[in-house]
Amino acid sequence: MKILLIGNGAREHAIAYKLKENKEVELFVFASANNPGILKLATEIKIGDLEDVPAILDYAKKIKPNYAWIGPEAPLAAGVVDELAKINIPAVGPVKELAKLETSKSFTRDLLVKNNILAYPKYKTFVSEEGLEEFCSSLEKFVVKPDGLTGGKGVKVQDDHFQSANEGINYAKECLQKDGKVIIEEKLIGQEFSLMSFADGKHLAHMPAVQDHKRALVGDKGPNTGGMGSYSCANSSMPFLKVGDIEEAQKINQQVLEALGDYRGVLYGNFITTKNGLKIIEYNARLGDPEAMNVLLVLKTDLAQIGQAIVDGALDKLNVEFENKATVCKYVVPEGYPEKPVKNQAIDVSKVDQNKVKLFYASVDLKDNQIILKGSRAIGVIAKADTLEEAEKIVEQEIIKIKGPVFHREDIGTNALIDKRVKMMEEIRNG
Repeated sequence: MKILLIGNGAREHAIAYKLKENKEVELFVFASANNPGILKLATEIKIGDLEDVPAILDYAKKIKPNYAWIGPEAPLAAGVVDELAKINIPAVGPVKELAKLETSKSFTRDLLVKNNILAYPKYKTFVSEEGLEEFCSSLEKFVVKPDGLTGGKGVKVQDDHFQSANEGINYAKECLQKDGKVIIEEKLIGQEFSLMSFADGKHLAHMPAVQDHKRALVGDKGPNTGGMGSYSCANSSMPFLKVGDIEEAQKINQQVLEALGDYRGVLYGNFITTKNGLKIIEYNARLGDPEAMNVLLVLKTDLAQIGQAIVDGALDKLNVEFENKATVCKYVVPEGYPEKPVKNQAIDVSKVDQNKVKLFYASVDLKDNQIILKGSRAIGVIAKADTLEEAEKIVEQEIIKIKGPVFHREDIGTNALIDKRVKMMEEIRNG
């Protein structure tokens, strides 16, 4: 079975690792850089631009895979799935029009409204400044969202990224000038989590819920990042959720799938639980990073078969199962990340016990057998155990053995941080 994997981050390393658990799989990878972990797993890696659709097609024609698995959002936005279909290569990933679920926030909000999926905040899309200030003034606190892809760093929230309404309005005007479109939403107060589901156009297979940590520093301080780490629980839920919340999130994902039509790949709902129930913050059209590492580490079913079932529209014939284990993932990132990250420095992982944790490589290079930092998130360090507490301790014991100009968030998955979140939700619900 030949599979073409597109991408080269920690998420793709995790996908490659799971695909290669099937001994029949021959893995070919189109990547923008050499990932030391993927290098060990792949038959071949072709280096190129992930948005260069003709180059991806040429490579696909040469290797003739059973299907392609699209890791990141950029190739989806570039329409690679549509073009592969023209040469009869199916893909795990939606066509360009349906990938708008992630690439256009206004597309998703309009889809929810049109299909009466009532889990969205008060919002308005603006294509000019007309009425912008009035709408912002009508909301107690608000969020400014550029319409397109921003790598998890473009959304700005009042009190977190800007203080006064005027600052927010000015940022909204900047987004308008740049993109010609901006979304203003009410600020929702609560706890966020990700619920991802494999989708074959008609059926979904749900993954365990995961909570990501966007802020760079301990205690949810510092600038937003692509995600500093994440955890999942043995019961597939989250400690701060009420009974029925997971089922509701799964139902919303199902409604969204029905609204989209023939959507194949991963449907990734970013939810927030609030005083007034569950709301959707946004949708993504691929596995999350870091969340992919959590869910794939406890996946029991053969991922290569899941991919085949997605492209065949046969997910309902496959029993997709996960271990009842907790996972904790913490990212090692360069000093100064995300604003002024150290680059081109070597790090040493030789002392890490890789029987206890998995290392999934992200923005690093291999030079003269040394792992070199490239300036973004470097390595996802992840463990699974019966309890969250155990998994967190294992990760912390091993991650500190990575030597070099790096740091990580020690508090991800700790009892102290989770208790704080549980307490926050109790106060919100009772307030």
